[in-house]
Amino acid sequence: MPSSAKRLVIGSTESYSGKSAILLGVGLQLQGLGMDVGFGKPMGNSTNGDGKDPDLDFIVDTLGLSAARFYPPAISLTEATVADRLALNGQPPASYSLLDYTEQRGEDLLLLEGPGNLTEGTLLNLSVAHIAADIDAAVLLVTRYDSLLLVDRLLAAKAQLGSHLIGVIINDVPTDAVKACAELARPFLENQGIPVLAVLPRSPIMRSITVREIVARLDAEVLCCSNRLDLMVETLTIGAMNVNSALRYFRKATNMAVVTGGDRTDIQFAALETSTQCLVLTGQIPPSREILERASDLEVPIVSVDSDTLSTVERIDELFGQVRLHEPIKVQCIQELVATNFDLDRLLHLLELKLPVSAT
Repeated sequence: MPSSAKRLVIGSTESYSGKSAILLGVGLQLQGLGMDVGFGKPMGNSTNGDGKDPDLDFIVDTLGLSAARFYPPAISLTEATVADRLALNGQPPASYSLLDYTEQRGEDLLLLEGPGNLTEGTLLNLSVAHIAADIDAAVLLVTRYDSLLLVDRLLAAKAQLGSHLIGVIINDVPTDAVKACAELARPFLENQGIPVLAVLPRSPIMRSITVREIVARLDAEVLCCSNRLDLMVETLTIGAMNVNSALRYFRKATNMAVVTGGDRTDIQFAALETSTQCLVLTGQIPPSREILERASDLEVPIVSVDSDTLSTVERIDELFGQVRLHEPIKVQCIQELVATNFDLDRLLHLLELKLPVSAT
């Protein structure tokens, strides 16, 4: 176990594993027990090239951290920083000390968010392995369940991280895979010296997206209910069958976005009578006045795109599973998942940390 138990890097084996959400859930649980936590991210991730990481402010605000408990990125992974590093042609970069960056200010535990996967940041000497080695920190690794082959990548992670890896979380496990995960993967990993601190079941809420994100992804035109774009969409449904089949199909789903042709008035009416959060009309065909009126009465947004149904569905489907934290319902959900499934006592034991006297 690394000697510096007051620094915990939360990393992941792949992007969109739920790492940020889990960091937030663990942080909130520790705070609830009276622990003073700090939060930092040595390497920022800019999604729009401006060097700003959109999740950082949300995590800081949700944890209620003061400026003294937030360690902003030492550098951001952008085209410019990569180009600058490549221009050095193998020469060492201008040095910055991670030890100085993470010099603690009195908190019980500093939570550090690692890069998106185990290789990201290698060029800048800020991969999870680099960070853990440089500051002698413990690593808690998150992996998203896809199959039992997740064991393979966790064994590789163990070989890479060595004693710094103090535990893993298997996230987003489908209902039909929970038994195999518990009876096969978990015991095997434990026998290999890889503590499994949580197996988190798949949550439709955590995988959900907002209507606003759909609009942004499709560059869609909002035709009604623009004040309802924060509605959460859990499932995506295609309205391309006859209306009777569609209605039976729609009734099985909840909180849908229904993608259908702008000329399919029958499908649109059927969708509006079920659990639909958004209608996405393709082909740049405007809906009828009756559809607009009904959607307005029900406060269901209708958006219009000029692309075909198949490509529209593909573009929306790419959004699911890319966990975003910026909705209170997701914060509440991750808190419940962590409180129910995460072995906090074991984490504290592995970190050789004790709860404040007032919490014991």
